[in-house]
Amino acid sequence: MGCGNSKVLPEASKKSYVSVVQSLVAFSKAHGGDDDEPKKRLEKQRGPWFSTSVKSHQPPSNSQQLIIRDGRQQDKAAKYKDKFDPRVTARYDIKALIGRGSFSRVVRVEHRATRQPFAIKMMEVEAPEGREVCASELAVLQRVSHANVIQLIEVFQFPQRVYMVLELATGGELLDRVVSRGHFTERDATQALRMVLAGVGYLHDLGITHRDLKPENLLYYHPGADSRLLVTDFGLTSWSLRTTCGTPEYMAPEVLLRKPYTCAVDMWALGVITYIVLSGSMPFEEDSRTRLYRSIVRGKYSFHGDPWPSMSNLAKDFIQRLLALDSATRLTADQAIRHCWVVTMAASSSVRNLHRSISQNLRQRVSRSTSRCASSTTSSSDANSAGLGKLMSLEKIKTGAASGQSIWTDSASESHTTSSQRAPGASAPSS
Repeated sequence: MGCGNSKVLPEASKKSYVSVVQSLVAFSKAHGGDDDEPKKRLEKQRGPWFSTSVKSHQPPSNSQQLIIRDGRQQDKAAKYKDKFDPRVTARYDIKALIGRGSFSRVVRVEHRATRQPFAIKMMEVEAPEGREVCASELAVLQRVSHANVIQLIEVFQFPQRVYMVLELATGGELLDRVVSRGHFTERDATQALRMVLAGVGYLHDLGITHRDLKPENLLYYHPGADSRLLVTDFGLTSWSLRTTCGTPEYMAPEVLLRKPYTCAVDMWALGVITYIVLSGSMPFEEDSRTRLYRSIVRGKYSFHGDPWPSMSNLAKDFIQRLLALDSATRLTADQAIRHCWVVTMAASSSVRNLHRSISQNLRQRVSRSTSRCASSTTSSSDANSAGLGKLMSLEKIKTGAASGQSIWTDSASESHTTSSQRAPGASAPSS
């Protein structure tokens, strides 16, 4: 959805990490690695957002899973097919529902004449918020044409709904690919990042700030090893560069502090993404939103724990230059793609396989998230408002005119946040 003063900050994405861990289980079984430990851990960790309809202790085969999944998708697609305008279905054959948002449904389709697969995003535009989201995304998609940015094929616009025909990305999310490969090195990371940086740099050259970059919005076009990586989801791109919106763990300090910001916020997010891709863990992760925001505005993260001791200094330097508190000193997309680590494709880095470390850290994060989700009794909106409200009640201390940075320390009145101190929230990532 779009961003507005009455909305709350989005929940951190859990679905993506669950899908990644499920991929880990499938990979381990297929390759005989790590016996059944991932499966046992997952069985213990199933929480309110980790469910399955398979009741047998023996999981179905991959082919059975595909049949079950595709059958369900086709059932859902049939449910929404009647909502599609006949002028759309005359050209495209609706195959399966593949996603949904607050104001949208995404279905897999085939062009009736060419049999080429595409995705259609059907957006409800009767409500003002739906119109805002649609207009935001459409304004960007109609301008862009780049190999590493999702491509708009055509648009059908009607009073109640808008249908955007898009490239169909079937290669999965960035982290899914990292997990499924079984072998992942710094060189592999630079290959993915070069494509992301190419796409993001192109957007920035057009004056477009994505504002919700995260692994879930980076999709491979097809499952092959030579697939291009696509930047997707442009629902938050055209809002005022003073609005607080995005996904909390990837938000730049200037966004949380409600300062005017630039496309440098995307580069901060890419620093977070790089950290995750190399380690499977988050640079900023806390039990409460207040502590999370405090860590971000302080730039408080570390390179401790596996696999960081064996990581190259160039890789760490790349992350540090992206996670710079002063946005003016942060690498631009053009500078980042010319960073020595990226240009040489980590030629001087260790060839150590990072897969095991990444997998273990991802599992641990899912376990922690499940525990927090099960024990949480506070609504997400209350937690978001309180988190930013407390952050904004902290005392600002200048570290020096030369640095241009500031840190935040607890004030004596931190627990007495008034309603006027609460920052306006932002909605969840776009539909």
